[in-house]
Amino acid sequence: MKFWTPIVKPSAGNPNVLPAYVQISELLIREISAGRLMDGERLPPERDMAKTLNTSVGTLRKALAILVDKQLLERVQGSGNYVRHGGVGDSIYAMFRLELLAGGGLPRARVLSIQAMAKPDDLPKFGTSAHTTRIRRLRFLNETIIGVEEIWLDADAGDVPEGAISDSLYHFYQQRLGLWIARAEDRVGIGAVPDWAPVEFTKPVGMTTGYIERFSWTDAPEAVEFSRTWFDTDRALYVQRLK
Repeated sequence: MKFWTPIVKPSAGNPNVLPAYVQISELLIREISAGRLMDGERLPPERDMAKTLNTSVGTLRKALAILVDKQLLERVQGSGNYVRHGGVGDSIYAMFRLELLAGGGLPRARVLSIQAMAKPDDLPKFGTSAHTTRIRRLRFLNETIIGVEEIWLDADAGDVPEGAISDSLYHFYQQRLGLWIARAEDRVGIGAVPDWAPVEFTKPVGMTTGYIERFSWTDAPEAVEFSRTWFDTDRALYVQRLK
């Protein structure tokens, strides 16, 4: 279990962290999808898992119940918990395509800035408003810094106040804005690290690295969001699994 990371608990300084049991379920779903937890594999004893993840056994069991509901886990009385592939693998991070080089990793983010503004002329066309909210974040998988991202949300979708968003932006959209992202289109290539990237990012400003542009839609014809992500190809890969 050395590739698992202790769960971040909500606090007064960071009240929008996802509940611990949701973080655990999302971590396990991504590990199963990445093949790091094999079909039929027995998970460690619950007390050992809870200790590794810095949580209680009760919280862990709530997370495992989610996997049971998705048919990704079978609980055998007196024997343990066994991974089952082929269940319903949808998750909060279903559209997050970056993984650690070895696979998986729990997505996390630190907000660098949030600013409402008129849409710059150099942005591609999206949405229905002339205004937007720009969100810049530093991205992690577990505790590893893997990228910086810049998200532009159309102003007609709603306001994004400081301190309100969680690690999962799509989860925030659903819970606070009533906005459900139904589909997305990614364009993957290379790009130069932007000049606003913090010094903690692993690549210096101007260096060429992995780059993703994404348009995201609800059920409306116009894309509601445009984003850019620069990611460290020495630490993470873009992964799309086809079924």
